[in-house]
Amino acid sequence: MSTAILGEDGLARCPWGLSAPIYIAYHDEEWGRPVRDDQGLYEKLCLEAFQSGLSWLTILRKRESFRAAFAGFDPEKVAAFGEADVERLMADASIVRNRAKVDATIANARAALDLPGGLAATIWRYADPGAPVPKEMADVPAFTPGSTALSKELKKGGFRFVGPTTAYSLMQACGLVDDHLADCHRRGAAG
Repeated sequence: MSTAILGEDGLARCPWGLSAPIYIAYHDEEWGRPVRDDQGLYEKLCLEAFQSGLSWLTILRKRESFRAAFAGFDPEKVAAFGEADVERLMADASIVRNRAKVDATIANARAALDLPGGLAATIWRYADPGAPVPKEMADVPAFTPGSTALSKELKKGGFRFVGPTTAYSLMQACGLVDDHLADCHRRGAAG
C-alpha cells in the first residue's frame, strides 16, 4: 500500500509506520518532530549512518545499546574516544559492529564540535517547510537538492557517511521536512 492506512486504533499512518509496534511508536512520537539541539541531531545523524544498508528496525531495536556504547551520543565524550574505545565498540555485539561506521561516528563528533555555530545551526539552514505534501509513498523522494547541499557541507566539514540520502533521512526524522503522507494523522502535527 502506498497511501496512509488505518491502524488497529483507527488512526491513519504512513504505511511504514505500521509494520511493528516499535515503528508505530517511532512514527507517532518521534519521526518528523523537530530536533534542534546539537546532541539530539548528532545522535540521529549517527543512527542514520549506522542504518545505511540495514533495516531501520534493526537500529531502533539496538538504539539503547548504541546510546550506552557511545556515551549517550554526547559529541564531546565521543570525540575523545581512542583506539581502546574502538576496540570496545567492535567487541560489543549489542550494536552494529562496522569499523567504518564506528570510525565515522567518532570523526563526526569531532567534526560537529568544529562547526562554527554548532551542528543544529548548520543542519537547520536546510529546513524545507514548503516541501510538497506527499499523497503516497511514491511521492517521497530519496534525496533532494537541499539534502544534497547539506551532504556536501557536512562532508566539507569532515563528516562521513552523510550522503544525500542519509542527509534526507536525517531531515525527515528531525522535522526539517514533513514527509508524513497527506492523510496521515501525524501530518502537520510535528512541533
